[in-house]
Amino acid sequence: MMKKTRVLVAGAGPVGAVAAYRLAQMGIDVILIEPNTHCPDDMRASTMHPPTLDMLEELGVLDDLVAVGLKAPVYQYRNRKTDNVISLDMTEIGDVVRHPFRLQCEQFKLARLLTGLLATHPHAQVLFNHRLLSYEQDAKGVTCKVEGPLAIETIACDYLIGADGASSTVRKLTGIEFEGFTYPERFLTLSTDYPVEDHHPGLANVSYMSDEAEWCVLLRVPGLWRVLVPSHEQESDASLLSDAKKTSVFKGLVPDGESVKTHHRTLYRVHQRVAASFRKGRVLLAGDAAHLNNPLGGFGMNSGIHDAWNLTGKLRDILLDGGDADALLDRYDRQRRTISREFVQAQTIRNKAAMEADPGAGKSAQERHMEKLVADATLRHEYMMQQAMVRSLEREGEIL
Repeated sequence: MMKKTRVLVAGAGPVGAVAAYRLAQMGIDVILIEPNTHCPDDMRASTMHPPTLDMLEELGVLDDLVAVGLKAPVYQYRNRKTDNVISLDMTEIGDVVRHPFRLQCEQFKLARLLTGLLATHPHAQVLFNHRLLSYEQDAKGVTCKVEGPLAIETIACDYLIGADGASSTVRKLTGIEFEGFTYPERFLTLSTDYPVEDHHPGLANVSYMSDEAEWCVLLRVPGLWRVLVPSHEQESDASLLSDAKKTSVFKGLVPDGESVKTHHRTLYRVHQRVAASFRKGRVLLAGDAAHLNNPLGGFGMNSGIHDAWNLTGKLRDILLDGGDADALLDRYDRQRRTISREFVQAQTIRNKAAMEADPGAGKSAQERHMEKLVADATLRHEYMMQQAMVRSLEREGEIL
């Protein structure tokens, strides 16, 4: 038997869940499918920026997330060899943003919250253990073949959103090129409940550390510290995930790295890629399916949620108000693909380069830049507006 819905969303991560929930709240019937049996504990994204918090507040879920997250109004740049600490306080941009802080909250908490709400929503269905196999589209809609635990099902929809991650099946089926490059080194994320803050007085919940040997990022979530470090190209997976590597990483942060116990050790490749188009007819891409970037700055999940917000607004105009589908969806492609190239890609590449210290200099480019910001309130304000992704959304609104 064929199922019918207005929008089918593939991928129940934070981007797909936001897209599906916003559509359902608008009164648009939606089905959300996910190959996994639940939303997995993905530790890679945990930072939510002020514009994203505005969106989540409009969805009515911000208070729930604040209750299971940590507010981080201050973020720091630290040189762990010289103990130089530079702090930026986001309350300085409180005249512009409603939520002048980063919220440190793992992405799976958002995905699980929204899929739970969708499961009982009158305009939504959530189908875990279901994956997209293929689709066909014509002028009237999209017909999708979806594999469930017992059978292959057919779902007919007006629009298909691919929010199914870096290895997106939807993107591959469209044949859209995924342009860009992959860094030769991989990134390693470790999580621990060890009190790292006891050894770094005044340590903020978001801290970037660098010296002439190596950089790392410390991100705090409730009960855990997440530590992100780069690897060397020649290091094997086994070496990077070993106790010896764990001990080496934490020796740079605490007196006894060997005693530190970890809860997660995750190794992943890092890409800077943007799809050649975010649209093929009635099939749309959003989030990691559409663009990938390195994690410095916490832009990946946030920019994906901004994709979902932009796209669902346009689908509302089409499905409820009879808007011009081609004009609106072409504008979605122009706006979000431009932001991906001009802001997210460019800024994350700069962030990575800035964290890497000049050999012999002892300071990263970022640390030297931060020292200038400390003395200039105007430059500091603008820097925080850029890093908080306020400027990227202002730029989006300029693109017709």
